[in-house]
Amino acid sequence: MSRVKRGVTAHRRHKRLFKQTKGFWGQRSNIYKRAHETLMRALRFAYVGRRLRKRDFRRLFITRINAAARQHSLSYSVFTNLLKLADVKINRKMLSQLAIFEPDAFGSLVKLVKR
Repeated sequence: MSRVKRGVTAHRRHKRLFKQTKGFWGQRSNIYKRAHETLMRALRFAYVGRRLRKRDFRRLFITRINAAARQHSLSYSVFTNLLKLADVKINRKMLSQLAIFEPDAFGSLVKLVKR
């Protein structure tokens, strides 16, 4: 049976990892074991961060809608309930955009749901 030397494969794998850890500090960028540990940790943080971003933006949208609704003497919860009763299907992101950039349109929406 012929002998298998794995230097090429290992080198390729290490090279790929070092490419991803470029810019990390000290040994974290050029010692394979340290680089691998750091990269796994960084990827985990990135994964969690992608989920947290969705929550953070939803909170931001709700805060903006609440602020705009209170200018029309409604709380966020009452406003969303009135939207639901009026069968207005518009997401929080769009409501937030309306509240910021089109306050007149948001006001007319409030009038619509108050009726």
